[in-house]
Amino acid sequence: MLETVAHQRLANGWDDSLAAGMSESERLLYRSNLLGADKRITNYGGGNTSAKVIETDPLTGQPVEVLWVKGSGGDIGSMKRDGFATLYMDRLRALKGVYRGPEHEDEMVGYLPHCTFNLNPRAASIDTPLHAYVPKRHVDHVHPDAIIAIAASAQSRALTAEIFGGDIGWLESHGLFTWADDAKACYELTLATIQRATDWLAARTADVPAFGGPRHQSLAPDDRRAVAARLMPVLRGLVSGSRHKVGHFDDSDAVLEFVNAEGMEALAAQGTSCPDHFLRTKIRPLVLPFDPARGNLDEVLAGLPDRVAAYRADYAAYYDRCRRPDSPAMRDPNAVVYLVPGVGMITFAADKATARVSAEFYLNAINVMRGAAAVSCLRRRRWRAASRWSPAGRAASARPSPRATWPRAPAWCWPTSTRPPHERPRLRWPPATAPMRSAAVAST
Repeated sequence: MLETVAHQRLANGWDDSLAAGMSESERLLYRSNLLGADKRITNYGGGNTSAKVIETDPLTGQPVEVLWVKGSGGDIGSMKRDGFATLYMDRLRALKGVYRGPEHEDEMVGYLPHCTFNLNPRAASIDTPLHAYVPKRHVDHVHPDAIIAIAASAQSRALTAEIFGGDIGWLESHGLFTWADDAKACYELTLATIQRATDWLAARTADVPAFGGPRHQSLAPDDRRAVAARLMPVLRGLVSGSRHKVGHFDDSDAVLEFVNAEGMEALAAQGTSCPDHFLRTKIRPLVLPFDPARGNLDEVLAGLPDRVAAYRADYAAYYDRCRRPDSPAMRDPNAVVYLVPGVGMITFAADKATARVSAEFYLNAINVMRGAAAVSCLRRRRWRAASRWSPAGRAASARPSPRATWPRAPAWCWPTSTRPPHERPRLRWPPATAPMRSAAVAST
């Protein structure tokens, strides 16, 4: 069951007395850190923020308009001022003059370094054109659980209209975009939009058992840790063939509610609901057949080699179905997330911090499934060819492609798509007279 609405309120952390003495770029950092501090608003490394600021040109000494936008691969919750890329707005606008059409859109990303202001070495996010071309000074793009729960549902467009009426646009992608001409107004609009979705979900799911209701009962805390302590060394040995792994264990209430649920296995098999979740947690978790009522741990341990091998084979088959001539080598085919009924969730990664962040991402995915499955049903997602994106290029290739951002369309309808270019649907832009909204929900 979802938490009560009172427990779900997003705190407005804006302090006018602090913000009053800040420069525009410092207020952008302040806003970004506030948004990133709450994982219900955006996941680690997810989303971007920007501001259009008047700066002094270092060569001419004249005032120029500069876009400050979160740099590629950064995290808005922990970043500093040097985490922003800075680009001349007049040069970004000039890029429309070298745009050669749909077949050449990917080359536009290579022009972004030519727009750099003040020799800033921070690489610009691939979302930069979206932030540049929205005709407002401040733009937020975040990945809130409540918004993605709506976007991931089969009736996402209809639900968006039901919740927000005509106050918000709907895009076929993921997350939330908001904008305003004032930093505080943009921040508060982002909070208000997320809260509106959160309140609606809470009201609609108040009497709906989460994930189909409970199937298993949790073991006592000490017993859960004891089971995890026996599973984790065996799993670590099985998945560390090419690179040593470190594990993380999570038996929080939200995780236990999911792993104990009647619908857990079916929902887990569908895969994650957001591209950022997918990139951190793989296409789906590996569910271990532990029965807390039977205590069949020895049986589960004996079957682990075959289950891990079957997961690897399934992942390899998925890669083969989706690979293209320019695909990099297949990523590590082992599962990242392991779900254990009655016990909790285990994640493995190259280091402890990454294993913990992967668990946070899957918790975001759980929150999304809780809402989407209760009010509609999860839309079947196709992460076809996503495995061809190199992990080393996650900060760029895993970000939305510029393909949907260069056409000259009203800013409210700008989508971002994490699908590879050959899989994206052709967009139908609204007419030039479309109303300018202050936010847009983007479906997965």
